[in-house]
Amino acid sequence: MLFRSALPWAGTFHAIANRLLRQHAPEVGLDPAFTLLDREDAADLMDRVRHDLGLARTDRRFPRKGTCLAIYSSVVNTQETLRACLETRFSWCLEWEEPLRGLYAAFVEAKGTRAVLDYDDLLLYWFHLMSEPSLARRGGELFDHVLVDEYQDTNTLQAEILRLLKPDGRGVTVVGDDAQSIYSFRAARVGNILGFPAQYDPPATVVTIEENYRSTQPILEAANAVIALGTERYEKRLFAARSGGERPALATVADELAQVEYVVTRILERREAGVPLRQQAVLFRTSHHSDALEVELGRRNIPYVKFGGLRFLEAAHVKDAVSCLRWAENPRDSLAAFRVAQLLPGMGPRIADNLLRHVAGAPFRFALPPALASFDPPAASRADWPAFAELYARLCGDAGPWAAQMGLVRRWYQPHLERLYDDARVRLGDLEQLEQLAAASPSRERFLSDLTLDPPQATGAEAGPPHLDEDYLVLSTIHSAKGQEWDTVFVLNAADGCIPSDLATGHPAEIEEERRLLYVAMTRAKNSLALVHPLRFYVRGQSRYGDRHVFTPRTRFVPEEVAGLFERVGPVASAVEKAASAGGAVRVDVAARLWATWGAPPSPSQVR
Repeated sequence: MLFRSALPWAGTFHAIANRLLRQHAPEVGLDPAFTLLDREDAADLMDRVRHDLGLARTDRRFPRKGTCLAIYSSVVNTQETLRACLETRFSWCLEWEEPLRGLYAAFVEAKGTRAVLDYDDLLLYWFHLMSEPSLARRGGELFDHVLVDEYQDTNTLQAEILRLLKPDGRGVTVVGDDAQSIYSFRAARVGNILGFPAQYDPPATVVTIEENYRSTQPILEAANAVIALGTERYEKRLFAARSGGERPALATVADELAQVEYVVTRILERREAGVPLRQQAVLFRTSHHSDALEVELGRRNIPYVKFGGLRFLEAAHVKDAVSCLRWAENPRDSLAAFRVAQLLPGMGPRIADNLLRHVAGAPFRFALPPALASFDPPAASRADWPAFAELYARLCGDAGPWAAQMGLVRRWYQPHLERLYDDARVRLGDLEQLEQLAAASPSRERFLSDLTLDPPQATGAEAGPPHLDEDYLVLSTIHSAKGQEWDTVFVLNAADGCIPSDLATGHPAEIEEERRLLYVAMTRAKNSLALVHPLRFYVRGQSRYGDRHVFTPRTRFVPEEVAGLFERVGPVASAVEKAASAGGAVRVDVAARLWATWGAPPSPSQVR
């Protein structure tokens, strides 16, 4: 039954969906005790279904679990047909259309049997909940006002949910910047924000905010000129809240090595001018574009941080501990059960499967402890089995505050952690962090849901030596840099084929997104910006051909009329070329020496 909360609802689409679906579980055929799968768990379940259907034993290349899940997710979030998705994004998988259709049907059934939902299901179930007029009306009455931030990053399913929630648009406000829509690979659709006003009658009011509190006017002039060449967009022209500023640089360099030299030199110059390294960033289209730079930074002992890495829940020891709680919360969650069972010594996949079959008749959490107590474990597990059964007797009981359960899991798991992992002491810190998070959560279900939907970022598995440097440079892909700002920004490889990527030029919409990507990179800078264009790239894996290379044009997003807004630098030669040029002042008359070898001077006709 719907109820009015005394406090406003706030959260991501997925978090709000999780909250609503638990209230309306019976109305959409869900078990209210459903648990959530993160991406890795969903991929593992997809792989298990794929294996059960015999698709892993084909004599031709069937898509792996990650690709299968990506296709499924794309179809759900874009609301396209499977064929349309395969044709536009996964053309090499077209021959497997029908087997994939069967795989996804079995995947849906497997999730239903286990009473689990993945990320995509949260939106999909919410959408179908809103598709029933009476439920949609009651859902809409929950909220007088709905505000959606970063609307340019929403996908088709999210836009439809919002429309069904408030079909007349009354009380709806969306905030976003169409020029920063850069996540189509996650199914985000720029058309959502561009078409938002026209989907209502009368049309929604558009309020344009053009004053920029970050960048100087010269940087904004260049960014405005880049985005102005785009096709579909809202007309706006950013202006700076402060005066002054230097023109951004457009540096042409000989090659990738010269690019590295130019960037490092400028970074150190800015540092000496009073700009700390941590207020400087080097941005790039793709992660490997920084490889040569990272080598040089290491050689010069310049500390840096590169954005990226595993999410917290992808660390094995964290998944182990969380799976213990998930199984107690939902005894039908066989993925969690399968993982937990194999933490015990002597429990391989075959015996873990036997255990799952043994407890299959325990659909409720109170039935799980007796089922475990009556199981006959293998000899290697017998010494640990009483503690294991006792753990679940306490996890599934009602005695004591729930937050203490994470401590129970940690204490039970610690000896197994030390047996399974060499760096157990470091990993134990993550489990202690989980314990603190649990203490702040009102229930086990809420803790598991929040942890899956919005996990912490750090993991002990990634921890290295302590960072004792006073400062550090920031390296980041442009996608990861969105929402960030630095005093000084360098953008690597401002060349066609890199920006735009040669993998994203197959359709006009892809090219326009690449333009927006450059715009996002440029508008991260507050005071100083440099786009760096290497004239040539050396071809890897061609050692037999020596220094084979290709010449690259400047990015198409900075044509000559836009380039006039930049301070032109270069071309800058690499250190190798500079050394060769400096050495050219000394001339060696090899011909004369060769003639001298044979004791005869060259004839007049051979002398030039």
